[in-house]
Amino acid sequence: MKNIILTIQIMEKLPLSLLILFLALTITIAGCSVFGQKKGIKPFHSDVVHPEWSKNSVLYEVNVRQYTEQGTFNAFAEHLPRLKALGVDVLWFMPTFPIGVLNRKGELGSYYSVKDFLNVNPEFGTLDDFKSVLKKAHELGMKVIIDWVPNHTSWDNNLTIEHPEWYVKDPKGKLSPPIGTDWTDVIQLDWSKKGLQDYMIEALKFWVNTGVDGFRIDHPHNTPKEFWERARTELTAIKPVLLIGEIEEPTAFLEKGMDMNYAWEMYHLLVNIAQGKDSVKSLAKYYEKERSTYPNNVYRLQFLTNHDENSWGGTIDSLMGNGQRAFATLIFTAQGVPLIYSGQEDCLNKRLKFFVRDPIKWDTCILTGFYKDLISLKKQNRALWNGDAGSPMVKIKTNKDKAIFAFYREKDDNRVIVLLNLSKRNIALKSLPGNLNDEYTDYFTRLKTVLPLTDSLRLEPWGYKVLVR
Repeated sequence: MKNIILTIQIMEKLPLSLLILFLALTITIAGCSVFGQKKGIKPFHSDVVHPEWSKNSVLYEVNVRQYTEQGTFNAFAEHLPRLKALGVDVLWFMPTFPIGVLNRKGELGSYYSVKDFLNVNPEFGTLDDFKSVLKKAHELGMKVIIDWVPNHTSWDNNLTIEHPEWYVKDPKGKLSPPIGTDWTDVIQLDWSKKGLQDYMIEALKFWVNTGVDGFRIDHPHNTPKEFWERARTELTAIKPVLLIGEIEEPTAFLEKGMDMNYAWEMYHLLVNIAQGKDSVKSLAKYYEKERSTYPNNVYRLQFLTNHDENSWGGTIDSLMGNGQRAFATLIFTAQGVPLIYSGQEDCLNKRLKFFVRDPIKWDTCILTGFYKDLISLKKQNRALWNGDAGSPMVKIKTNKDKAIFAFYREKDDNRVIVLLNLSKRNIALKSLPGNLNDEYTDYFTRLKTVLPLTDSLRLEPWGYKVLVR
């Protein structure tokens, strides 16, 4: 009541022109608000300067073993023009290193059991073959990052002989797999050893000098953040690189070292919403937490699947069902860097095997054009760009907030309104906040849409609508 009285007193003292402005702002705030920070909590500070080319990037994860019938670099290279046409511009290759034989899992072993950090898996081809793919990708304007595995090596990596002191030992003084895992095909490195850190820096430099544009860093939890700060400095002296950590906590890796971390919590939340185990309300709370945790310049990797989730968790269809298009629209328009996994754009609906050949069957697919449109939207509209190059999300309040997740982003003359029906029922929106009144184009239908609405805006179950100006 005190706040209401105070507001009335302020209004009585305002000139008419200021009163009109005050009321307009009040109405605007009532309908839209930036996802707020939690009281007393401020985001950490990040000094990382991202590569200029990453400002509107879309990542694509390449599983060479399963990508073609041949499972080779050269066979994959034939897909580069198609991927260029799709619109992706950063290719992340799953580990391309030789795979250990001792204690190998399955017929071909895990990509993450590294026998040699300075060579390529002969299963995929030769180092020259990889360089050829790298050259062709660069000629098409794409960047290439490779998977880096700093936590462990295979049992038969030469480092076990040359530098056994670089490994963690069990109580009996023997080499040991990472504690608390079933990763019996690998052994844990000891990152307290400066010699190991120096070796890894030189190995990273080798690949940057070979032409790669960055690294996706597998399971960096046991590595010191200071190492990645040093790596960033020394690698950037060669050329700008993109460093992505497969980690969500702690965030300290993002302060000076890595460009991006994984939004695992977001992924699991989307799965739960699709399965009716969680709600739109939780999604709104999630973005409030994001704004309280992460500064706007930090990148967050957003995905509906990846090699881990596909092989060990399930397909998008089995986990998210009819929600795939709405969720894909979300991760391509919300803050974050979207990822597409091998075959996702081609309606991949099988769990790819991990330790044996299991090639993707490429065919025509109704999702290909959909993902191409999303990538084009992401890249062309500045409001949707990554980090500080884009804009924060502003929450839109609707008359159906239990089912609808709505927000807009605005940068310069670009505005994008996103309306998502994350429910199994038809929804009719009666109105949207007055500050959004304008003429828009429905991005997917290309039809003109004018706000304010003259009739209800209807969204079918798991429906989505993107209005652009």
